[in-house]
Amino acid sequence: MRGASALVTAVALVLLAGCQDGGTAAAPTGTPTTPPSTAAPAPAAVRLSLADGATDVSPRTPLEVAVTDGELTGVRVVDAAGAEVPGAVADSPADPALDVWTPQTPLAYGARYTLTATAAGDDDRPAEAAATFTTVTPRTQQTPSIGPLDGQTVGVGMPIRVFFEQPVTEKAAVERALRVTSSTPTDGVWHWTSDTEVHFRPSQYWPEHTDVTLDAGLYGVPLGGGVWGRTDRTVSFRVGERHVSIVDAATHRLAVYDGDQLVQDFPMSAGSPDNPSANGPHVVTEMNRDRVMDSSTYGVPVDSPDGYRTAVQYAVRISDSGEFVHAAPWSVAQQGRANVSHGCINLSTADARWFFGFSQPGDVVEIRGSDGGTLRSDVADWTIPWEQWRAGSALA
Repeated sequence: MRGASALVTAVALVLLAGCQDGGTAAAPTGTPTTPPSTAAPAPAAVRLSLADGATDVSPRTPLEVAVTDGELTGVRVVDAAGAEVPGAVADSPADPALDVWTPQTPLAYGARYTLTATAAGDDDRPAEAAATFTTVTPRTQQTPSIGPLDGQTVGVGMPIRVFFEQPVTEKAAVERALRVTSSTPTDGVWHWTSDTEVHFRPSQYWPEHTDVTLDAGLYGVPLGGGVWGRTDRTVSFRVGERHVSIVDAATHRLAVYDGDQLVQDFPMSAGSPDNPSANGPHVVTEMNRDRVMDSSTYGVPVDSPDGYRTAVQYAVRISDSGEFVHAAPWSVAQQGRANVSHGCINLSTADARWFFGFSQPGDVVEIRGSDGGTLRSDVADWTIPWEQWRAGSALA
C-alpha cells in the first residue's frame, strides 16, 4: 500500500509539472484577464447656445454654456469696445448640465457683444469657444400702464390690468414675463380681454388682507411688430376688507356686506324698464364726491328725448358704461318701490353719503333680477365663467 501511494503521488507531480511553463503559474481556470488601458483622456469640448454672428438676439436670451469631458473655468462677455460686462455664472434652472451667464444689469438693445467660455479637459489641456452676437434693435419700445397702482389698497374684486398702447401679437411671451405673487396663494390666471389689454384674477374674489406683487419683466421681451418692452416694472398693492354689495332689482333693495356681516340694507331704485341696469358682478373703479352725469358719454345726445346732463353727489362708478351708485334725491319716493333710473343705482343723499364713505376701488356690487342682460364692460371680469377665463390665456 505504501508503494502504491508513492506511485500515485509521483504521477500527480508529473502532471502538475506538465501544466507549468518556465516556472510561471497559469491563471486559475475561469478567471478573466484584463489588459491595462492605454486610451488617452478625451479632450474637453465647449459648446455655446448662441452661434457666432447671431443677430436680433433678445437682451434677455440666456447665454448658456455646455462642457463635456472637462470643467468650465471661466465665462467672459465684452462689449464692442472690449470692455468686460460684469456678470455671474450659475447652473441653469432648466438643465443642471448647462451653465448660464447672467449680466448684473441687462444687456443693451442694438449692441454687439462677444461671449467666450473656457474649460479644462481631463487631459489637462484647455478648451475654448467664442461667439460674437448683436442684440435686437427695436422699431419702438413701450412701457405698459398697470392697475392697481403701486401702494394702493383695493377691494376683493379688483383684477390686475395691464394696458398696451399697440396690439400685442407675442401674447405668450408677454404672459411669461408677467409674474404675480401673493401672501395668500391663489389660482389666478391671465386673460386677454383685447389685443391691447390683459387681466389677471383668481377663480374667486381675492382673499381679503392679501399682499399682491406683479413683477412685469418686459424689458427685452418682444410685443410684436417690432415693438419691444422698454423697462421692467414692479407693482405691489394690498387687498383690503371684503366689501360685496347685492343689488336686487326685483325687490329694490341694496344689501351691503362687510365680510360676512350685513351692515346696511338700503331702499334703492335701479334702471327703468327702458334703461335697465346690467346684471352680474360690477367692480368699483372710480369715486367722485361731485359729478355731472352726461348721457352723451355713452352715446345718447344730451338734447335727445332720453338725454340728460345732471349734477349728482357721492358717485361711485361700477362700470364704464355709465352705471354708478349715487345720490338721487329726486327719486326718493320710488326708492324701495320702483326702478326709474337711467341704469344707475339711486339712493337717498344720506344713504349715498354712507355708501361713498364705505366704498373703495375694487369693491364688488352684484346686480341681480334686472331685465338688462349681463354686464358688458371693460371690467366685467367676474361675469366670465372660470373655464372660459382660463381659455383666454395665451398659455392655455
